[in-house]
Amino acid sequence: MTLNIISAEDILFSGEVELVTLPGEKGAFTVLNSHASLISTLIPGKIVYDEGDKRSEMEISGGLVDVDNNVVSVCIY
Repeated sequence: MTLNIISAEDILFSGEVELVTLPGEKGAFTVLNSHASLISTLIPGKIVYDEGDKRSEMEISGGLVDVDNNVVSVCIY
């Protein structure tokens, strides 16, 4: 699936990932390939994503996520 992480200033990440874990307002959740569509607010915490054998983390202060058709779009503050 495709993960796009953007801020008001820049595209911070855009690429193919196997999974992404996000700090949702009601608790952390993981999105996998073919996940149901959803929109959620994000709280301060870490976005964790796997690109094959590589795991990456990004600290955020909050934002929004939209999951639809194997595209995870994260807009962070």
